[in-house]
Amino acid sequence: MQDQSPFNPLPPVIVVLALAMVAVEAVLGLAQAGFLGGPEGIGWRLEAVERFAFAPRVAELVFERGVLAPEVLMRFVSYVFVHGSLGHAAFGVVILLAMGKFAGEVLDGVALAVIVVLSAVMGALVFGVTVRANIPLYGSYPAAYGLIGAYTAIVFVALGRAGERQLAAFRLIGILVAIQLVFAALFGADPSWIADLSGFVTGFVLTPLLAPGGWAALMRRIRTR
Repeated sequence: MQDQSPFNPLPPVIVVLALAMVAVEAVLGLAQAGFLGGPEGIGWRLEAVERFAFAPRVAELVFERGVLAPEVLMRFVSYVFVHGSLGHAAFGVVILLAMGKFAGEVLDGVALAVIVVLSAVMGALVFGVTVRANIPLYGSYPAAYGLIGAYTAIVFVALGRAGERQLAAFRLIGILVAIQLVFAALFGADPSWIADLSGFVTGFVLTPLLAPGGWAALMRRIRTR
């Protein structure tokens, strides 16, 4: 009889998403370094931002002018695969993998996929209707923050059942927000935090609804962990 590993494998849907982000960043990074695309490759990252990033202008086209073209609608999701630099991509992928693994111990692949997609969409939507300037939004953070929201919801329920302070579940998001505030103070405010927190709220709200069997089943599964 084989010994079972004490570590649960990463959910396949999270692995696929992470690999797609890594692949895009590898192409853009190599092109920016001059190894792909020749002289034109240096501008591929900027071109990718222009073609796939989200911006408030996109929300205006969809909701005010009724433009529903696929190349416009895809930007509500496609922006998560484009990053501004290797470091930007690496940190986002690490959060995605870590939070996907933790949330995947309770949620199935379909639920994780729904949380990632809807967190990205809601992050873009809230960003689009609240940010006045036509600033581009790109990077995996709203989707990754959605998984942080899912993880927080799971911990929140577990702490409640254990009779402990449920506010402790928000420690991780509190730390990340504090880090963003420090960066904003040092390098200037970046409105992308609006999309990040919107993704977090989306993941937090959806988790009890998407857990197999709903809220009651979520609590039962947490008890067995």
